[in-house]
Amino acid sequence: MHARVRRLTGRHDADDLLQTALLHILERGQAGIAHTEAYVLRTARNLAIDAYRRERRDGLVSLPPDQADTIACPMPLPDAVVLGRQQLARIEAAFAGLAPRTARIFLMHRLEHLPYRTIAARLDVSVSTIEKQISKALCVLTTALLEGEAA
Repeated sequence: MHARVRRLTGRHDADDLLQTALLHILERGQAGIAHTEAYVLRTARNLAIDAYRRERRDGLVSLPPDQADTIACPMPLPDAVVLGRQQLARIEAAFAGLAPRTARIFLMHRLEHLPYRTIAARLDVSVSTIEKQISKALCVLTTALLEGEAA
């Protein structure tokens, strides 16, 4: 009977539909039902139609039980949000402590995506100076992040 209900309805919740259809028979009693199996199949089909309409109306999707765990909320967990905010605060504080020239060079490279040579030409310094300043900024920012993790 289960296989027939599943084939008839094409739904993964055929067990629930069959159980509800059988419950209808028990509530009503078998008196007046000439073909019990046909009644169960027709009731299961009608229940499937009702469920489909309800899902469409409410915007719900009925998933097989083995796929229910695959849907995850795209939002980060609250502890990840708190951790991210703490990391951002540490980076902001460390960045504020950089020398203005170092901060400017770092931003030119990371935000404006300028190559070292272009930055060196604009600031009239050597490429080596740019490399050292970016390295210094990365060291300060990385240390700020790592110190926060150790705490």
